Amino acid sequence: MRTPLPAAGSTRRGLIAAATLALLGSGACADAEPSAEQQRGPDPEQLIDELTAGLARDNPYRDPDAEERAAARRAARLLVTEPNADPDLGRLFADLGFRAHRGTDPATGRAFDLYLAEGSDDRSWGAVLVDRGATPRTVIEVPHPGFDINTEKLGLALYRKTPASVLLVAGAHRQAADGDADVAHNDRSLFHALATEFARNDLDQIQLHGFADRNLPTSDAVVSTGSAPVTPVARRIADGLSGAGLNACRAWVQKCGQLEGRTNEQGRAAAELKAVFVHLELSWSVRRDAEARSRVATVLAAQLAAA
Repeated sequence: MRTPLPAAGSTRRGLIAAATLALLGSGACADAEPSAEQQRGPDPEQLIDELTAGLARDNPYRDPDAEERAAARRAARLLVTEPNADPDLGRLFADLGFRAHRGTDPATGRAFDLYLAEGSDDRSWGAVLVDRGATPRTVIEVPHPGFDINTEKLGLALYRKTPASVLLVAGAHRQAADGDADVAHNDRSLFHALATEFARNDLDQIQLHGFADRNLPTSDAVVSTGSAPVTPVARRIADGLSGAGLNACRAWVQKCGQLEGRTNEQGRAAAELKAVFVHLELSWSVRRDAEARSRVATVLAAQLAAA
């Protein structure tokens, strides 16, 4: 994406702290009955928006070490194979610098767990939002939140339209740490460890990106499978987007302005694992329009459900 989000005026740490205070509330009596809003829990949209708003290229970021990557892989396995293993999951994510939020999504009524990096140190590793109502089947990936503007909004919209899904959002500006935070091209990142473990456990992946209109003016979307062979779900997504009125460039048919994701590390790992991976690029004209994003999310959800 060539249109970076302007730098936020406050730090991510401050935003997360403010969100935490808001979630705790200011009840005057310790034994008072919780309100309906408190029982429902936080709104994941608010927390993800705040995470994204705090991203800046000069924020700290580091890759996890080997032990931390192993812990992330174990957490991903538990989310798929033992989703109710709360003590183990909570401990694993806490040790990785994530805080657990639990509630009912106000937009869907579905129970969720959200593991959100605190942002208080250089473990800027993002968010993992999990539908607790069913065993996950799909992982929706947002590697460049804020930089590929509104991809995090599309990701959440798709999550909400896709039961039994996981939303994986990176936690640092793409250009942070001299580009190490570009998790789509960094196989040492925690994002990569989680995504690869999800793929190893048979979750289909769809990864959301954005491009400037001028970079491919003849297309609204680019659908590819990265370095892997084309899959039926990728074909269905491209056909569905075309049916919704978007001009979709199919990377297995024609050149798509070097937006095919062939150097994407999660795509490479999926190819080795023979797992489903769809790399989707959307123009700025599509991403800036809420109605267009909703149409795209509806198409994607329908085609992923058919997989």
